[in-house]
Amino acid sequence: MTIRVLLADDQALLRSAFRVLVDSEPDMEVVGEASDGAEAFRLAREQAPDVVLMDIRMPGTDGLAATRLISADPALAQVRVVILTTFEVDDYVVRSLRAGASGFLGKGSEPEELLSAIRIAAGGEALLSPAATKGLIARFLAQGDGDDDRDPARAERLAALTGREREVLVQVAGGHSNDEIAGRLAVSPLTVKTHVNRAMAKLGARDRAQLVVIAYESGLVRPRTD
Repeated sequence: MTIRVLLADDQALLRSAFRVLVDSEPDMEVVGEASDGAEAFRLAREQAPDVVLMDIRMPGTDGLAATRLISADPALAQVRVVILTTFEVDDYVVRSLRAGASGFLGKGSEPEELLSAIRIAAGGEALLSPAATKGLIARFLAQGDGDDDRDPARAERLAALTGREREVLVQVAGGHSNDEIAGRLAVSPLTVKTHVNRAMAKLGARDRAQLVVIAYESGLVRPRTD
């Protein structure tokens, strides 16, 4: 299966470089290029990409607004947004995760990292390293700013989870893979995957990145202070 990729960046040179890289892979193809968020949303509806590589700072409709639009559109439920940013520790990045992005990647990443990120996102996994999860996500999501994108109902929805599903959610929020969680809870990776999928369905999460967001915003997981 070929992974369909949409590029959204206001710098034509970067888009061209990304296109050459992506099109060089036998399992990927670029299906469109956008220079701003509005165009990215329009092309996402027209081309139905699997993954959108989204620059966060663009003129007009920026990457954050475009991510919101894509995530809120039921017709684009299978589209995964990967935020491309110069600064990996950035409040805009966190707001993008809240808005529905599947993760983020620094523009200074190696080509192999970018290609791997596309495949990971297309597979429904979260592009959040343990360091990013425990550091950036914990610090920003848990602090609150009074007027943000939090959904108070998420804490109430946790009541629908079984005890084991809550345990698995805590582990996911810690940045652990299914295999790692299986080892920690003494169950099979398949069982972990089943719990993750059920938790996603019950909480209305698009992917694992959103489970991390929900775990912190609901208060199930508290940030570390060290």
